[in-house]
Parts: sequence; C-alpha cells; structure tokens
Amino acid sequence: MHYDYVVTLKRDNARKTDIVSFLLLLFSFLMFSYLIVRRGLSIFLCISVLILLAGLLINIFELRKKKDLYFRNWLFVTGLLWLGMPFLQWLIIPFVFFALLEAQAKYPLEIGFHPDGVVINTFFKKKIPWTALDTVILKDGLLTLDCKDNTLIQKEVLDDDDPDADENEFNEYCRSKLVNL
Repeated sequence: MHYDYVVTLKRDNARKTDIVSFLLLLFSFLMFSYLIVRRGLSIFLCISVLILLAGLLINIFELRKKKDLYFRNWLFVTGLLWLGMPFLQWLIIPFVFFALLEAQAKYPLEIGFHPDGVVINTFFKKKIPWTALDTVILKDGLLTLDCKDNTLIQKEVLDDDDPDADENEFNEYCRSKLVNL
C-alpha cells in the first residue's frame, strides 16, 4: 500500500523491555549459580553460568557506553539452557517469546496516512478509516488523532533532522481528507 505520509513516533517501552530482559537473565544466572552451590559442579551448569555472566556483563558495558541494548540472542540462548535443565523446562517459552518480541517492542511506531484512512503499524496493523476520525493534527512534534468514539491517540514524533514535509502541509492534507467525507 502506498502512503501519502508516514509519521514515525517515539517508542516509550524500549527501556522497560531492556529491564525485563535484564531481570530474566539475572534470574537465570542466580538460579543456575544456586544449583551449582546446592548440587555441586557440573560442566553444563558451569558453562551456563559463564554464558549468562557474559551476557549480563556485555550488556552492562554497552549500557555504560550509551549504546542500544539487544537481549534477543541472550534470551534465546538462556531459553535453550533452561531446556537442558532437569526441571522447569517450560521456562523456554517466556524466554523465546521475549526474544522474538524484543525487535517489535523496540521498533519505532509508524503511522501511515493514505486516501482510505490511517494505518498504525503495530504487531497487528490497526486500520482507521477517515470516517472514524474527528481531527488529525501534527503540531510541535506531537501527533494527535481524535476519533469519533472519544478515543484520543497522542504520541510524540521521532526527531527527524530532515522532515519530508512540514506540519502545515501535513495538517492541510488531513483536513482535506476529513472534510471530503
């Protein structure tokens, strides 16, 4: 589908995703370390603890360098390590689930505007026809979608050094679509 305008919005949940991922790795590290103390040394547990420690330390160093954190691979490997445990093998499910959804959670949210309506690019695309909207305004880096069912979507636009169109042009486009209903 061709969009006349695409507005990229900031994602607020990247930090929350990182915290949950870090806590899952930390929990696994502590559980595997506890098992070493409780049951004694085994090659599998020692390698598991070293892998988890490496994942935690690498991400801590990346955080100190102000780089983006990516836990996807570490979560997937940790899930596989839980699969090798004699108990709680079902923990592979949340680890693989979070590993697969991390990219979607951190990807900037995009809203496409076309002659038939508005499409919000989430995991399941949400289509809003122009007839369901009262107003659409982009002002001072804030996009506002006011729906007729009293739903208000208001998000901050991602900083763009080179905007493709100015706010007035975009607002006029939206106004013309809303008036022509």
